[in-house]
Amino acid sequence: MRIVVAEDLYLLRDGMVRLIEAYGHEVVATATTGPETLEALLTWRPDVSIVDVRMPPTQSDEGLRAVLAARGEVPGLPVLILSQHVEQLYARELLADGAGGIGYFLKESVFDADQFIDALERVAAGGTAMDPAVIAKLLSSGSSNRRLGRLTEREHSVLGLMAEGMSNQAIGRRLFLSESAISKYTTSMFGKLGIADDDDNNRRVLAVLTYLNRP
Repeated sequence: MRIVVAEDLYLLRDGMVRLIEAYGHEVVATATTGPETLEALLTWRPDVSIVDVRMPPTQSDEGLRAVLAARGEVPGLPVLILSQHVEQLYARELLADGAGGIGYFLKESVFDADQFIDALERVAAGGTAMDPAVIAKLLSSGSSNRRLGRLTEREHSVLGLMAEGMSNQAIGRRLFLSESAISKYTTSMFGKLGIADDDDNNRRVLAVLTYLNRP
């Protein structure tokens, strides 16, 4: 994969570059500011990019704004966003276009190399990869929603794993259930949430997360 890394902290940026290259992928460009990030994304149009939310010059949300601007020019441009903390607004904005090819991870998760590279590859393929800690926060914040309250404990588990980007087969392995059992749970779950079921797993993930993040 051809990858752009946008991170202003040298040690983290260098560490990610080394990790990516160790897994046989190519870092085609790095960036340390919001404007540099936007330029790199549009110039290289990489297979996937890693972008920090907060970057110079103001250390607010320049990275996120660069990603949104780039995806406005190149719909579905695959990007994995990194954040220091779970920030619900950022997840909502990233998912708003429903185009897929989006990931949202906490910086601490970069140190789990296999999980991080798996997330990058999933996003590069047009899928969705969300940090489990982010999903837990989003599910918790939406717990007062009456429709979510209709879900069983098992359906909540399935929803959380689906939101991470897992296929029904992968969810079944995690929960020690058959793929057909997971399919039945998802059908029931979407009916309770009022979301049309869809055979495309990535679209279902986006629909679920968008729903959970509605104000």
